[in-house]
Amino acid sequence: MIKALFLDRDGVINIDTGYLYKIQDFKFNDGIFDLCKIFVQKKFKIFVITNQSGINRGYFTENDFQKLSKWMLKQFEEKNIHIDKVYYCPHSPNEQCDCRKPKPKMILDAKKEFNIDLENSLFIGDKTSDMECALNAGLKKMILINSSYHSEETRFLTANNIKEAIDIILKGDI
Repeated sequence: MIKALFLDRDGVINIDTGYLYKIQDFKFNDGIFDLCKIFVQKKFKIFVITNQSGINRGYFTENDFQKLSKWMLKQFEEKNIHIDKVYYCPHSPNEQCDCRKPKPKMILDAKKEFNIDLENSLFIGDKTSDMECALNAGLKKMILINSSYHSEETRFLTANNIKEAIDIILKGDI
């Protein structure tokens, strides 16, 4: 089975500016390419798992999202990092869909499509809904970054930023 790195987009891959859809507003988080290169070397597949309710809220179109995603994936490819697939939920929270995090459908779809070993995969997110999604899918390894959420929670590790997450990974803490 294949190991995977699951990444939230806004807040992990890029700085979260709220309902981001314009290329000129997209700023990569420091260290994200270095983080992904570690997992490329370890032969992990890489996936983006992202809620994009701005689509159904009418803030931007699905075409806008696809255009930005295509550009983002190209930036990774130029650094020899292949993102295998972007899974996204276009629904707003009140739609009660099956795919919006913290529901695990996007991860479970990746598991089925790519034969993913969830127990030995990792999810990095910046919201507790990301961690709940990973837990709901059966993942055991998670890092919550950039979050004001700090507690005695032991089911996932916390880091202030991507560079701290890299330190955790390189130390073998996860």
